Amino acid sequence: MAERLNPPSLYDSVQYGFSHAAVSGEGRTIHCAGQVAWDKDHNLVGAGDLAAQTRQIVKNLKAVLEAAGAGPADVVRIRTYVVDHTPDKLGTVGAEMAGFWGDVTPAPNTWIGVSTLALPDFMIEIEATAVVSS
Repeated sequence: MAERLNPPSLYDSVQYGFSHAAVSGEGRTIHCAGQVAWDKDHNLVGAGDLAAQTRQIVKNLKAVLEAAGAGPADVVRIRTYVVDHTPDKLGTVGAEMAGFWGDVTPAPNTWIGVSTLALPDFMIEIEATAVVSS
């Protein structure tokens, strides 16, 4: 059975029907839920601001990975969901993601344009899969 991770530094996602991550199998695979721009208290960070929302998502994603004993170097897959995606949004999100990756070569990423996310004020959601040695 997979271990579910819900870091206390993040908002309580269980009440919405998901955990922030699950760790399973040999080599510990971490399946992170899509992260949104909520702080621990369910406050939206960066209403109407794609860069600010991405920064909060990166912060949340790092917290989830850290709780699993992982970091950006362990990420093997990213999926980025962007509301009403247009190519000009690539630079905004990419610049913020550069802070997540630092000196690490980025993992594969699939960009998916969507009409909406779970709540109307969410502009972006990012999910990740990571693998760490056992």
